Amino acid sequence: MDLPTLNVGLIGYGIAGAVFHAPLISTTPGLRLAAVVTSDPERRAQVSREHPQAELFADADALRAAAPGLGLDLVVVASPNRTHIPLATAALEAGLPVVVDKPLAATAAEGRRLADLARDRGLLLSVFQNRRWDGDFRTVRQLVASGRLGRVNRFESRFERWRPELSGAWRELGDPAEAGGLLYDLGAHLVDQALVLFGPAERVYAELDARRDGAQTDDDSFVALTHADGTRSHLWMSATAGDLGPRFRVLGSRGAYVTHGLDGQEDALRQGRTPADPDWGAYPRERWGALRAGEETEPVATLPGSYQDYYADLARALHGRGPVPVEARDAVEALRVLEAAQRSARTGSAVAL
Repeated sequence: MDLPTLNVGLIGYGIAGAVFHAPLISTTPGLRLAAVVTSDPERRAQVSREHPQAELFADADALRAAAPGLGLDLVVVASPNRTHIPLATAALEAGLPVVVDKPLAATAAEGRRLADLARDRGLLLSVFQNRRWDGDFRTVRQLVASGRLGRVNRFESRFERWRPELSGAWRELGDPAEAGGLLYDLGAHLVDQALVLFGPAERVYAELDARRDGAQTDDDSFVALTHADGTRSHLWMSATAGDLGPRFRVLGSRGAYVTHGLDGQEDALRQGRTPADPDWGAYPRERWGALRAGEETEPVATLPGSYQDYYADLARALHGRGPVPVEARDAVEALRVLEAAQRSARTGSAVAL
């Protein structure tokens, strides 16, 4: 039978809110974008154009006050990183389930306290780790689970870009409370993916560099994880890569899997496309990765990207029909790794977890 539609309130309409959350929420069956919080006049006008059914609020306090009248079922926090914890805490204390954009918090301790609050209140708390639904990562996950690569010895993963000039965005501010820099931006995805594939990390080594003139945060970084199962994950994130390496290079006892280029869903969302469009998330054949063993090469069809599955799974979880798509405790474990990476970079030594 059809389940009741869930009303969603979105806090923040910058890139995270406007490009990712609002389009995904509004195209997920069973979800309705009921309200958006933004005080910026241009963004308020943008919301009115793009989602005219959504009520506008100038701040999160006003949204929470209106929540009973709106029949609000979920709050999504897509505001700057330093506001994640206070906004999510206030929503949980108001009795509302919460999704927080990654990273959950600036520290693992803050994230753990928020997860404990959600548990004590009996409320859903999830973190938007959308890169678990990248088509290339879904393909890697399938190949690893199938055993076609054998025992994976080394997992290489990269988010590299060529952005030699600073943009002036808040993510480039040096205050640790901002949780800025590439480690917390792109590294939060790379670490999460590695932990999903190979389980807990026991040892972390990192090099975090600020290369661009005037940079206050890391913009060219490397993190190495030794997992409890013996796999090593080598993770690169850079804004200063004039030549891009493989997105994934997975080296196993039976062969390797290699693929290049980033999943196309982010670019498609930025262009105004949504999962409601035909062929959403599809990879053309020339973008497929390959299984390789010496001179042998076998193209592997890349699974479609499916960011929409996060919110579809979340709707089922809110109705008690399935698990939470990304548990808050997963995000806390990833934050422990990010903090260990910072300690390693300061000392030049590996850190045991």
